[in-house]
Amino acid sequence: MRVFGEIRHEQVKIGGESGKAYSFLRSTDLFLAAAIMGILALIVINKAGGLIYNRTFGDGLNQLGTNDYLVLAGTFHGVHAITTRLSPVKPQQQVGADGIPGRPDPPSGLEVLETENFRLQCFNTLTGTKFLLFTDTLQTNVDIAMRKVYDLYADYVTKNPFYQLENPIRCDTFDRKLNSYIRETNNAR
Repeated sequence: MRVFGEIRHEQVKIGGESGKAYSFLRSTDLFLAAAIMGILALIVINKAGGLIYNRTFGDGLNQLGTNDYLVLAGTFHGVHAITTRLSPVKPQQQVGADGIPGRPDPPSGLEVLETENFRLQCFNTLTGTKFLLFTDTLQTNVDIAMRKVYDLYADYVTKNPFYQLENPIRCDTFDRKLNSYIRETNNAR
């Protein structure tokens, strides 16, 4: 399910009799979108809705307090749970190669939230852990970036013998590799 936030635009009537209206973004909105660079932040939420990791990558962004991040994680978890039930389309029964019906894919819930200033993309793992990646609205290949972040998590967090699932992530190697990847991605723009 994709949800789009309100984007301010202006309508101009062109062509007298036809009365067609064309929408376009104001130049100030384009300037705001271009001023923000790439990947802005990452939040990881456990299956119970608790915040287990947060990192901001952009300089000059509004800094949230710890309590704000906790509220954001809990609120997103609740909204995601509600949106999994709101899907108007019935899940399709998939048939395997052997002709035996398989289980339908679980409902996905909220996947993308796009506003005039940023885009939030959610990746929900099979274990219920949610990765929220905040990017600017012009960022391309967000799915690839999300996959790379998840691969780093799988390699450096879940394979860490001292890490217990569902607990806050405290892994220096993961932090270093993640920062290196995000810096590389943001500088490539």
